[in-house]
Amino acid sequence: MDDTTTLLRDVEATLIPQGEPFTLNEGTPVVITHKLGGNFTVTTHNGMFRISRENADALGYEVETSSSSKDSDAPKGDVEIDQVWEALRQVYDPEIPVNIVDLGLVYNVEITDSSGDPHVQVAMTLTAPGCGMGPVIAEDAEGRILSIEAVETANVEIVWDPPWHQDMISEEGKMQLGLI
Repeated sequence: MDDTTTLLRDVEATLIPQGEPFTLNEGTPVVITHKLGGNFTVTTHNGMFRISRENADALGYEVETSSSSKDSDAPKGDVEIDQVWEALRQVYDPEIPVNIVDLGLVYNVEITDSSGDPHVQVAMTLTAPGCGMGPVIAEDAEGRILSIEAVETANVEIVWDPPWHQDMISEEGKMQLGLI
């Protein structure tokens, strides 16, 4: 997607792969390398950064709004496992243009319902143990799950067993990466 633009305002970004917060200043030229899951991966003369979908306006894009507006007075429904998997397909590692499900990073999804308050628990991993982006990816996954109407709480845990390897990438993911 390589698209060059200039930041319209100061924006808090995340330095890739360290995962550290970094302020990019208004007027900074950036190259958008990909826009996936509503988030942006950009490069500048200072390195590579992730700009969250909430800050899309700094790049001249409309801020993505959640497709489900939670209404606390609405009756709670059941959470379907397919809804959770679909929400997780909207989460991307900012360095790899494939969603975390097709990368094989999501190991387990469990839904528990205690007194009508559905809770989603996810176990996922990363492509490398030293990846500083882990908390950012997990937070994005949790946010996507919480956008599901009936979900009350969610927790995304990063685990290391079993260790991730390329064979865990789905056929779709391998095709996107040009591995098959």
